[in-house]
Amino acid sequence: MPDPSNRRLAAGLHVVATPIGSARDITLRALDVLRSADVIAAEDTRTTRRLMEIHSVPLQGRPLVPYHDHNGAQQRPKLMQMIEEGKSVAYVSDAGTPLVADPGFVLAREVIAAGHEVWAVPGASAVLAALVVAGLPTDRFLFAGFAPNAEGARVKFLSEFRDVPATLVFFEAPRRVSRSLRSFVSVFGGERRAAVCRELTKKFEEVVRGTLAELADIYEGATPKGEIVIIIDRPSQNGKDVDLAYALAEALKTMSVKDAARHVADATGLPRRDVYQAALKMEKTP
Repeated sequence: MPDPSNRRLAAGLHVVATPIGSARDITLRALDVLRSADVIAAEDTRTTRRLMEIHSVPLQGRPLVPYHDHNGAQQRPKLMQMIEEGKSVAYVSDAGTPLVADPGFVLAREVIAAGHEVWAVPGASAVLAALVVAGLPTDRFLFAGFAPNAEGARVKFLSEFRDVPATLVFFEAPRRVSRSLRSFVSVFGGERRAAVCRELTKKFEEVVRGTLAELADIYEGATPKGEIVIIIDRPSQNGKDVDLAYALAEALKTMSVKDAARHVADATGLPRRDVYQAALKMEKTP
């Protein structure tokens, strides 16, 4: 690993986390890298320039180049060439840790595939910040990013995570919060605990906690301002949140009635006899 205190950084891609709110949340190592990199690639050059100005990090004639979803295909060959020439490239996203729901992933993958080094310069992360304040289990979590916009695609997407035994983390746009919470209720059940985390680390930070049904009511028709992360608890172990018909339908795709009933009963804690009777009824239904 390169020594961040050295003025000359090793050639390769240095992935630099930046604040998600307060500019003071940047790390000392991140500032070292921004001062020393030969090239700085930024999702938003204006935001990065402002951050560097706040912390008195001069460009001194070094390139500050835009790299985002719309120009990635054109910019990657140029950045790759710079690294091939032995230059250090620092990549920063608009805010938070790059490569998490961010266009830098493809760049990092290509740098690795070409046999060059990629280093993480850790720091702020909206995912981790939301997990800290949500008050839900953090020993196991899954980051799912943004759900699709169309209702049918969104429900299908969410169904993939329905029975995942981990706390779920979603990013969401303000204009979609209301309908997304309703989709969460329909797929995960209204009783699951959740938290809507808004403007984390910023002046108007807000965390609203409750069941999914309660949150859906609170945000019905609302368009809250700012960046939003939604945290959803894992499925209940006592079967309270489990849709029995859904669980049995999935099990019956690959199991006999008896095995499916035993599997679902063991997984949910529901009485095996009740589950078996429900499975028989489903099996007989055309």
